[in-house]
Amino acid sequence: MKFLALCHYSTAAFAQLGPNDFAEIGRLCAPHDKALRDSGHLYEVGSLGTPDQSRTLLVEKGTVEAVAGPYAETSEPFGAFFIIEADDIDKTVEIAKLHPGVNIGDKFGRGGIEVRPIESLDRL
Repeated sequence: MKFLALCHYSTAAFAQLGPNDFAEIGRLCAPHDKALRDSGHLYEVGSLGTPDQSRTLLVEKGTVEAVAGPYAETSEPFGAFFIIEADDIDKTVEIAKLHPGVNIGDKFGRGGIEVRPIESLDRL
């Protein structure tokens, strides 16, 4: 079974980070990224652009409109995602704990991961 892990972060904390912080984040993330990849359960991983780079499609009076920004406004947007293949959600949670976001969050601002089962996934 596949599960989607959505990584969120604090925009306020992220805005306070400087170049040295990002360099340290990269250094701290490396072993956690490796552990996640080496788990054998990682199906796909990706980073997301910032909410201000997004567009939301809405239907207004039968016409599809593209509106600048995210659908849901939040101070903790999603910044990355990964898909895990595992037998159940409990195993997925244990694997998701390897992700850097939950291992360095206390040092660089609040962050977390939401895990959801994927009911359907088609790769074309």
